[in-house]
Parts: sequence; structure tokens; C-alpha cells
Amino acid sequence: MNIGLFTETYYPEINGVANSVFMLKNELEHIGHTVYVFTTTTPGAPEYEHNVFRVPSLPCILITERRVGLFYQPKLASLIKKLNLDLIHTHTEFSLGIFGRIMAKELKLPMVHTYHTIYEDYTHYITHFKTLDRRAKAFVRVFTKICCNTVEQVIVPTEKVKELLLDYSVYKDISVVPTGVNLKKFNPEFYSRDDVKNLKQQYGIHETDKVLLYLGRISKEKNISEIIDAMPDYMNTRENVKFVIVGGGPEMDKLKQQVEYIKLQDKIIFTGPQPWDNIGLFYQMGDVFVSASQSETQGLTYIEAMAAGLPIVAKQDKCLEEILEPGFNGYDFRDKDGLIQGLDAIFFHEDGIPYGVNAKNKMKKYSTEEFARNMERVYEEVIQRDAISEQRAALETKKISNLFHT
Repeated sequence: MNIGLFTETYYPEINGVANSVFMLKNELEHIGHTVYVFTTTTPGAPEYEHNVFRVPSLPCILITERRVGLFYQPKLASLIKKLNLDLIHTHTEFSLGIFGRIMAKELKLPMVHTYHTIYEDYTHYITHFKTLDRRAKAFVRVFTKICCNTVEQVIVPTEKVKELLLDYSVYKDISVVPTGVNLKKFNPEFYSRDDVKNLKQQYGIHETDKVLLYLGRISKEKNISEIIDAMPDYMNTRENVKFVIVGGGPEMDKLKQQVEYIKLQDKIIFTGPQPWDNIGLFYQMGDVFVSASQSETQGLTYIEAMAAGLPIVAKQDKCLEEILEPGFNGYDFRDKDGLIQGLDAIFFHEDGIPYGVNAKNKMKKYSTEEFARNMERVYEEVIQRDAISEQRAALETKKISNLFHT
């Protein structure tokens, strides 16, 4: 198949959508398909990228780390028309997604769409009053419903997101296809003890320290402040515990002020954003992955962490139902007491449960190869369905034509 992927974010940007599209392209190519990516310009992008086409872009108002491209590029449209695409797959509802829709309509191609982001969780970036925020959320629901009901097939990463879209009154077919993870990249065996030791020393972490790790976007919807709020009670009564926060985002300064207020600057460490190519090593710093986010569609960082051999302690969320087994590969929590109990169960209780080994083994089904094969099956079904629809339409046209000629 010749496949066109339209996305607002792509490698080397660090986020779930960019990683998902990057891995999908590579794996689909590996099994014999030709894949073209249409995305935005972004700082640090390689000079040459095979079958990747970038359009001029500006930072997004809603999520400043993301970029929004121009809606329509005539020269690029002319090129796309020569690529003999079989299917268009959009990964954004905005400018590049609209461009993909235009091309699908002009070329009469089937189109699928992956709903990656629960935008209701991001409206606070453009509204500052509850009344306005309620209206914004209502608009997002309607906008999402329209976007999803105007494609042939919707793809989501988890049942949680499928249920959400059904609640939005999306009636098109919805396929649940979990995004894959490059398991080799996060395998602890891939990193030497010296590399991990040197990285820890760089941030003042000792070999005897127990390390809580958060890795991801530093933003309000990730709810990192809830973890920090629990740290005075936790750290003041337990020795050699550190909390390492890896990433960047709009809440960075606010969280640093929170840490200064509780006087734990020596125990809560911010590394800032890190290159994607080094992320696998940073996971090796941790002993347990923690998160209080409830805005995840799939929770890719949870999967990456467990692939790296880390148990997780995370706030209860439907996206965890398929990956977290409390007491087996980590724990979930509702409040501070639950967070502390989960951490203690992993750090201090001699229960003999190999949490990290269990976590790593459970992630085997999330390989990038399986991700591509599942997506390939969806594409084949959509193309076949589209061909049948065209045949039926042709037969109906022929019947009508025969009526006029008899």
C-alpha cells in the first residue's frame, strides 16, 4: 500500500503523537509498505528525511510546544496527487488534518483518523473562567464529534477513548489499536551500569537512593503538583528517597516554586527536557514511575516505564485498566494515603513480588511490530469496504442509466 500520514507533530519532537507516527512509518515500511509523512517544520529536524514533507508552521496557541502548519500548500498538493496513495491517515484535527481531508476528497481516497488527544483536558489554556471553560469543553465535544463522524474509520489507543467518543455521539466504526513502543529502546539490558551511574551522579543521586521518576510534559493536566504535595510527609520520614522530574513545559516554574516552598530542592530534581534519543537511559534512573495524570489517552510513558523494568504507582484512570495489575506490576491510588502505601509496598515491603520483572514482561504485547500489523489490518478492511461501496455505487448508476435507455 501507499499510505499518507498527516500529522502536526513528528520526530524529533518529544510527545506521544510524534512518537506514534514516527514508529508507525518505520514499521509499516519494514513490512513492505510505502509511507509518506506530511507534517510541520520544527526546530532540530534532520536535513534529509525519507518521504517526509514539512510545511511552514507556527507554535500552537492551545499547546505551545506543538506547532500548527499552513492549511493548504498547492505545490505539495500537486506532488501528493502523483504519489498514487491508497489511503490517507490523519493524526490531527487541525491544519494538517484539514489538508489531509482536502486531499482525500480531491483524490476520492478512503480516510482514517486517529484520535490521540482528549482536548477537554486542555481548554484551561485558553479560558480562565469556569463559565467560559464549560463552553469551551462543549465546543470541543461537538468539534470532535464532527471530525470523527466525517471519516471512514476512527482509531483510538484504548477502550477509555472509545467510550469517550461514543459518549460524544460518534457513530462511525471505532477500532482500538494501542500504540506500540520500541521495547529495545527501553530494555535495561541495553544500558551499562556505568552509564546509569554516571547519569545519576550528574544529578546528585547516590547508589543507595530510592528514586521516584516522572517523565513527560510538565503541565497542569499532568497533575504533578499532587505528587509533590505528598513528598514532605513521605521524604521526611523515609531516608534516601529522591523524586526526579524529567521533561519541560508551562508548569515548570510553578512547580519549582512549590518545591522551594516545601524546602525539598535537594530531594526533588528537575532535569529539564531531554533529547528523545536519550530518554531510554533516563528511565533507568528510576526505581518506580509515578504519575497523578488523568488526561492520558493511552499512557505511553507508563508503557515505556514498564518496558524499562519500572513498576508504576499512578492515580486511578481507565487507561490503566489494560496495563496495571495492582500488587503485580505496581499500584494505583486515589489520594495521598494511597500514593504513599503504593510506594511503600514497592520500596520497603519484603513481599517477594518481582514488580519490575512483571512490569517488563507485561509490556511485550506492545511491540511496534504488533502495532503496525494491527494498523495494517484496519487499512485493508477500510480499503476493501471502500472498494465495495464504489462497486455498489457503480451498479446503482448503471441501473439508473439502463432505466433511461429502456
